[in-house]
Amino acid sequence: MACNAQRPFPTRMALTVVKSKLKGAQTGHSLLKRKSDALTKRFRDIVKQIEEAKMKMGRVMQTASFSLAEVTYIAGDISYQVRESVSTAQLKVRARQDNVSGVMLPAFEAFQEGADAFELTGLGRGGQQIQRCKETYVSAVKTLVELASLQTAFVILDEVIKVTNRRVNAIEHVIIPRLENTISYIVSELDEQDREEFFRLKKVQTKKKEAREHEEKQREAQSQLQGSEEAAPRDILQENEDEDVIF
Repeated sequence: MACNAQRPFPTRMALTVVKSKLKGAQTGHSLLKRKSDALTKRFRDIVKQIEEAKMKMGRVMQTASFSLAEVTYIAGDISYQVRESVSTAQLKVRARQDNVSGVMLPAFEAFQEGADAFELTGLGRGGQQIQRCKETYVSAVKTLVELASLQTAFVILDEVIKVTNRRVNAIEHVIIPRLENTISYIVSELDEQDREEFFRLKKVQTKKKEAREHEEKQREAQSQLQGSEEAAPRDILQENEDEDVIF
């Protein structure tokens, strides 16, 4: 009953409006479907990149841990010297945005700024191991930033793909069938109105035809009556009968 109450009045204008809505819904469904496919493809690529980055991260962190153990064994604990020798961070992260089918995905990138504070390391004991340890941890930080960028894009794309797929399914299974049913209803009602109008016109024509035939019969009857009256012989004795004369 609720669907019938929402149906528009079956007119040609309403049919045109509903058809334009159906065309817009089909166009929107096509665009959203292509967007969902593009996002899904990018999502799968990111999943593959995350898997590779995690494996790379495990290898890099393993190498960095061994390198730090070597430095600690050779030069002792150098954390205090590292904190005192550098006042500002040399390895920084900048963010940018990538546009994927209208979805802005943040991308992080690690870069090195300023001169290397340990470029002369190697004059003292364990210099080569310290330099190698630093390079290893720089690589680990870059890999970590790359992984963070991929993880952020993964979370955003997952949510956007869910929303897009819900919209695609809603248009495909709810809106388009509803509009098609409305069009079928309007077309059937207009056809019924055309049949009723055709039947009414036929009845009017039949009534007019019967009226004309009746009038023609009446005119023929009148003409026959007038003809019979004119053709009948006149009785002279009965027409102008004189009055009796009493003497």
